[in-house]
Amino acid sequence: MQKGEETMEATILTMTLLTVGALTIFSLLIDFIWNLLQVSKSLLSPLFLPNEETSLANKYGTWALVTGSTDGIGKAYACELASKGLNIVLVSRSFEKLSKTQKEIESTYSVKTKIIQADFSLGKQAVDSVKEQLGNIPIGILVNNVGKQYEYPMYLAEVPEEELWDIIKINVGAVTLMCRAFIDEMKTRRKGAIVNISSGSELQPLPLMTVYAASKTYIKNFTQALRYEYRGDGITIQHLAPMFVATKMNHFSDKIYRKSLFVPDPVSYSKYAVSMLGKVDDSSGYWAHDIQTFFTTILPEWIRMYIGGYMNKLFREDYLKSISESS
Repeated sequence: MQKGEETMEATILTMTLLTVGALTIFSLLIDFIWNLLQVSKSLLSPLFLPNEETSLANKYGTWALVTGSTDGIGKAYACELASKGLNIVLVSRSFEKLSKTQKEIESTYSVKTKIIQADFSLGKQAVDSVKEQLGNIPIGILVNNVGKQYEYPMYLAEVPEEELWDIIKINVGAVTLMCRAFIDEMKTRRKGAIVNISSGSELQPLPLMTVYAASKTYIKNFTQALRYEYRGDGITIQHLAPMFVATKMNHFSDKIYRKSLFVPDPVSYSKYAVSMLGKVDDSSGYWAHDIQTFFTTILPEWIRMYIGGYMNKLFREDYLKSISESS
């Protein structure tokens, strides 16, 4: 009798392990297929879905507001929207750069522009200032691009406390409060688009950029949950997570500061990203980055974290070496 019970227990244990194994494999397979479908959609949608670029103003509204719009992706994205006939509200910290960008857009595209100087490290005060200066201009497309990065890869104790707070206030606070400031108006009109630009650093914990990467994970989760909340209100809510783009944010290493196949310049990136607005909800925003994201996420998170940490150590060495040689 005892032997029979032991045999039964062994059978139950074996069946349990087989069931858990089968469910695990099934879950991994579903995740793989889902990621494959997502990257396929991102790659193919700009080519095969109806071209709606010229009707962005009709679909969402005639005015777009872009934060962090005087450099890099923000400026290029604003120019790309202007090329599609949208009027642009440029929001940034530097009045001099705002004026220069405004002149560039108005001299190149037949659109209206408005500039608003705002420092999002001030939190709610900056968002209130944007709303006040905006007046009655209805925003059809809100692009939350403003962000703050480490000066170079650093250990947590090396990062100045003020800089850490600025990263949190700008990367987390600004996107949250700006969405809250405009989403009810879009809901009332039953049209509008919000584009929250994150970073590929969201894909795993990232040593030597811990706070920056964590803030980008917030943007991803926040945007996806926000899309669920307002899914029946006619609002497009898009999450973009670019990999390396040749902007001054990546100045700490020549390996990712120079344009290449997988490191586009801001103009190339933004042209592709705008073409996916209203077609893909979650994407890196660029075809080559979608491929990178797909193969990156195949790996377990702990492996991605160690690879990211190793790469950041190399970037850190590049930066410190360049500083040493220039001094």
